Amino acid sequence: MNDPRTPAGLAPASSPVSGDLAALLGALRATAAERDREGGHAAQEKQWIAEAGLLTLAVPTEFGGKGAPWLQIYEVIRAIARVDGALAHLLGFQCLQVASVNVWGNDAQRARYLKGTADAPWWWGNAVNPLDTRLIATATGDGGYRLDGKKGFCSGTRGSQMMTVSGHDPATGKPIFAVVPTTREGITVHEDWNPIGQRQTDSGSVSFDNVRVAAEEVLHRSENLPTPFATLRTLVSQLVLTNLFVGIAEGALEEARRYMTQYVRPWNTSGVEKATDDPYQIQRFGEMRLKAVSAEALATRAAQALDTAWSKGAELGAEERAHVALAVSEAKILAHRAALDVSEALFDACGARSTDAPLAFDRFWRNARVHTLHDPLDYRVRDVGRFALSGTLPEVSLYT
Repeated sequence: MNDPRTPAGLAPASSPVSGDLAALLGALRATAAERDREGGHAAQEKQWIAEAGLLTLAVPTEFGGKGAPWLQIYEVIRAIARVDGALAHLLGFQCLQVASVNVWGNDAQRARYLKGTADAPWWWGNAVNPLDTRLIATATGDGGYRLDGKKGFCSGTRGSQMMTVSGHDPATGKPIFAVVPTTREGITVHEDWNPIGQRQTDSGSVSFDNVRVAAEEVLHRSENLPTPFATLRTLVSQLVLTNLFVGIAEGALEEARRYMTQYVRPWNTSGVEKATDDPYQIQRFGEMRLKAVSAEALATRAAQALDTAWSKGAELGAEERAHVALAVSEAKILAHRAALDVSEALFDACGARSTDAPLAFDRFWRNARVHTLHDPLDYRVRDVGRFALSGTLPEVSLYT
């Protein structure tokens, strides 16, 4: 799918999809509906993404990665989300785990894991969910831990080589964060992900049975107060979802436009020869586009704010970090609404025949609905409202 907004020049000539991102998008779109129906693990498509060089977008150049700014990374995620929300989520969480190592790791850990990602390259899985305290991390007395229990919503773990993990330390009542190889003895990745949408994100559960974590694999202990820079990891995560929503809205709009221009007939009392000349359709597409481009604009604004904050590293202050969090919440609210509204309006625009199951146009709404439940929208609107009324900035939390 050729899109003038698609970032170019990211894939090497050896890629099986002709060496550019536009060709990768076309290949993903060609099978998106079928893969959505089947669910399961998108091994071939993940291989294409790896061969396109996208796994190292967030790896700094000093470790052999592309060192792309966050704005460019999110543009790539957004572009993939237009055709395949699940694969966009996987790439976004790949970049999130790389960022986790970058902000939490010490110099030796950053060199080991970031260079390993660039050299292999590794796919990363995610078993970080501090609200899920079923995974117990028991200190072993030598700086390491033993992990026992289970984690849910572990996106990207199946088929990954490494994973980040959080475990509940009963001695402190707080989580610890670590890196472990996905194939380490005692780790079992379950194929139990069966949602209504985002069906190929491999977000099932992972069990840990007496899994050893060495001291040098521990990235962060929550009793150590994080710096404002380290807390940007949360905002990286939230902007992954924001741009996923934007891409879904844009993808739904594009599919509606394509179907409308090729297949939709004018209503019998419209008085026009082509459906595209129907004033109600023109109005509908105008409203859909306004929602999509508004969400894209705020997502871009938030990514630019993140890039500025990210560049300051340890010099980043708490107030500036809070302004980035505000921008992220504003963008996510609009993107959340745009994804749901545009993916539903697609059917109003395209009519009864667009509900034909093989088209799978409902995947846009289902994908959006699954991820817009990640955290309550109401609390983001509350934070924006507080700032609008009193200038109170958002506090640092697991979601802001």
